[in-house]
Amino acid sequence: MPKFKQVKNLKIPGVEPPEKVCSDPNCPWHGTLRVRGVLLEGVVAKARARRMVVVQHVYLYYDKKYNRYERRSKKIHAHLPDCISVKEGDVVVIGETRPISKTVKFTVLGVKRR
Repeated sequence: MPKFKQVKNLKIPGVEPPEKVCSDPNCPWHGTLRVRGVLLEGVVAKARARRMVVVQHVYLYYDKKYNRYERRSKKIHAHLPDCISVKEGDVVVIGETRPISKTVKFTVLGVKRR
């Protein structure tokens, strides 16, 4: 397995590359995984699996019938590289990638606040 030492520049504003270096091939910073599509921000709901977290994304939906907004949320499974450490309750930025497994189609890019 090759060692990934060089940190790629993802050109995402507000997201800094991690200090740690990992050898995960599915890491967007040190591996070969490309980030494309949407960028979302959410709170880590569960961080029990080894390389996967559940992120709760809260967004506003406009209801035309009642002419008002309502708050909706969805839980998204995201891949967690070895170089990024998160706990439950952290606000993270996730990016869309190719499907990594059956339910994982996002990856954690960085931590906004702990």
